Amino acid sequence: MNPLVSVCIPAYNNAAYIKETIDSILNQTYRNFELIICDDRSGDNTVEVIKAIKDERITLYKNEKNLGMAGNWNNCLQKCNGEFIKLICADDLLAKNCLEQEVRALRRNPTAVFVSSDTKLLDLDGKPKGFYKRYKTDGLTDGKKIARAGFFVKNYFGAPLANMFRKSAMEKAGGFDPWYTYILDYDFWVQLACMGDVYIIHEPLNYFRVRNDSNTGEVMLGNKANDYVKEHIHLVNKFKQELNLSDRDINRSIRIRKLRNFAAGIYLKIFVRK
Repeated sequence: MNPLVSVCIPAYNNAAYIKETIDSILNQTYRNFELIICDDRSGDNTVEVIKAIKDERITLYKNEKNLGMAGNWNNCLQKCNGEFIKLICADDLLAKNCLEQEVRALRRNPTAVFVSSDTKLLDLDGKPKGFYKRYKTDGLTDGKKIARAGFFVKNYFGAPLANMFRKSAMEKAGGFDPWYTYILDYDFWVQLACMGDVYIIHEPLNYFRVRNDSNTGEVMLGNKANDYVKEHIHLVNKFKQELNLSDRDINRSIRIRKLRNFAAGIYLKIFVRK
């Protein structure tokens, strides 16, 4: 039987953490899934760590050349066979009942394009560093409503591990837009949200490692913050008509984005070590 769910990991130099990530997936209470791992020419022993884990649900692909983040993320998606897809970065974790709850939500709610759950934040030692909560409603909510509100508060959709989406919606969206360097996942979630409802689960079903040396950490802490803001400007203008955004709305969203970047940078400096 073909698996209903495809979990995919785009891997690159993640030898220190990827086994823990894989274990959190293989130990799910829901069992009907495949695990697709695409290694993007890692320079460490990531591939050897993966090969040492024996489970028939794992399929490992080794890229012939380095595809970069957007390229490897899309490469993962193209190899998925399941009706539902969950992408998780190679240092993050899933709660044991994550897939079970998210699959149930999508099967029971055909108007839901994807399901999104709360996130626990962890440092590199696995110590709790707070929570990242989704949009304020429970259950089904109009995706456009969440996407629009997020431009003035925060990215309610969060990192990839927080969401499970329908393959049919991904194919319609065309995957992750390689124009972006930092917020390609945010753009992807907004695209999907504009197609229908989002099902919100207010329970921390995933664990995100916050780290200074991550892609986001380097942006918030360094001189790349302006590049991040430029991508946000591109994002809000891209969905200006779809989400009924005025020029005043866009300018307000940009100001809020700059403020959140500043606050996130302070948080990483004070509370998170490399």
